[in-house]
Order: sequence, then structure tokens, then C-alpha cells
Amino acid sequence: MIERDTIAAISTPAGTGAIAVVRISGPQSYGILEQIFSSSSKELKKVDLRKPGSHKAIHGYIYNPQKAIFIDEVVCICYRAPNTYTGDDLIEINCHGSPLITEEVLALLLSTGARLALPGEFTKRAFLSGKMDLTQAESVLDLIQAKTGRQSRLALSALEGHIGRKIAEVRGELLALLSKLIAGIDFPEEVGELPRDDIEAVVESAIDRLNKLARTTRSGRFLREGLKLSLVGRPNAGKSSLLNRLLCFDRAIVSDTPGTTRDSIEELLDLNGVPVTLIDTAGVRVTDDSIEIAGIERTTRAIKESDLTLFIVDSTIPFEEPE
Repeated sequence: MIERDTIAAISTPAGTGAIAVVRISGPQSYGILEQIFSSSSKELKKVDLRKPGSHKAIHGYIYNPQKAIFIDEVVCICYRAPNTYTGDDLIEINCHGSPLITEEVLALLLSTGARLALPGEFTKRAFLSGKMDLTQAESVLDLIQAKTGRQSRLALSALEGHIGRKIAEVRGELLALLSKLIAGIDFPEEVGELPRDDIEAVVESAIDRLNKLARTTRSGRFLREGLKLSLVGRPNAGKSSLLNRLLCFDRAIVSDTPGTTRDSIEELLDLNGVPVTLIDTAGVRVTDDSIEIAGIERTTRAIKESDLTLFIVDSTIPFEEPE
């Protein structure tokens, strides 16, 4: 049994919104919240939050006992261990989305006995409680940060445990084989020797399935992390025009004057579900202009940091070998 303290944090992104969520989880969650929760806004009326049962919504008000004032009208969703995200008691306080309110609600929880959660600590506790395996824990952040439909579907598949189940199947078969081998060594007369062909068949099958899974994971990396594509060429080759055409809006300034693009411009493109960061770079040529030279240096860095580089050539201008 893992002994834990009670943690709290704001779960919704920073900024103003209609609703925000402050989450508290741990053995003292109910006791801490009951000290600042009231069923009435006219006078402090404490509530037994356990009474309605798990997975129930409770309407009420957050009260600041130090200032003797009510902070906000809220709806609390109460979850009882072990059937929660973290495996511990967990309560989600749905308050109005003013940063002032969310910060004050969090401060009250911390002053009443909770500790500020570390980044990712709720998911870490879910992993340690056996609520999810490592691949599922990693996919939580992938799902949150997904920028395309394919990204979110891939992360959701991992979150549902598809990868973990496949690994668990292989692991189970190898453990079963190991048990038979140990039994054959310890009790050779009763169990007998396992045929070599049977051993090789199980091991080769496991290797084959794990290799396929690894290949799928590698190809999925581009979906999760996206690709960087640099548009490179000499000045006025059409890099900025191509960028605008791909994005379907005028992101970069297009001019007949060579050297218009002095700095790299980055923009995200959803290419059939694959997030591609397009980088429009400064044209490469021999020049004495110090600003243009600085832009060319950034072009060089962009090429090194990119997964792919697309070299743009104006077909109306002869291409010389030194270029």
C-alpha cells in the first residue's frame, strides 16, 4: 500500500473562461474540501460530501474562513477510491473561469492541508495505482497536445490500452514458456523436456510481433511529434509563394525584390492528419548585406533541425552547378 499525501492543482489551462476545474486527490480530499464548502451562500452550512456517494455532483459555495466571505458558486464532482483516475479519493471543483477565483480556491485548499501537485503527478499516481500502464500514461499528454484528428485518434488508441495489451500478450506467452522450462529442469521425469522446435516457435513469434509493434511505434512518432519541413532556395525562387499556397492564406510577404525574407517564418500545416511545421527560410546567395547574411545563417540552422528539406528552383531561370 502506497501512503500518499493529498494534492491539488488547477486542471484547466491558464486564462479566462466560462468554467475552470480545480482538482484535489488523496486520502484527506473530502476532509479538506468540507472545511471550505457550504450548501448556502447566506451562512456557512457544512456538508458531508461522502453522503451522496461516489460519482455524484454536489452544488454549493466555496467559503474563505479567514476572510469570512464566499468566493464562488461551484459544482463538485466527488469520486470515491478506488474507482477514480488516481485510485485515491478525488474531487473536481467546477468553478467560474476567472484566474482570480481559481487561484483563490487553490490557495484555500493548500492552506487547509493539501499540497500543490507536481506537473503530471495525477497521472503518475494513476500509473502507480495500476490504473494505467506506461504507454497509457504517456498517451495522456499526447492526447492533450494533439493538433490533428489522426494525432488524437492515435493517442486515444494508446490510452485505451491497445499497445499495452499487445505487449502483455507477448509477455504472458514468454512467462508461460519460462514456467515450462523451469518445470522441465526441476522435475525432468514428471514434466519431460520441452521440444526445441516448440521453444523456438514461441520465441520467434514474440520477436516478430514486438518488431512489428516497434515499427508501428516509429511510424507513429511522426504523427505524435510532427515533421519539420524547410523550404530552401535562392532568393525569389518562390518559397514564400509556395508557403502561402500550402497554407491557403497570405502568411509571408511576397515581393519581386530579392532578399525580402530576412528571417525564418514557421507555420503549422495539417497534412492529412500529420502536423507539419513549414519553415520559409531566407534565400541563399553570396551577399555583403549583414542582415541578409544573418538570415542565411538561420536558414542553415533550419536545414539541420528539419526532418525534410524541400529545395525550390525557379524553372524559368537557368540552374548553375555551383548553386
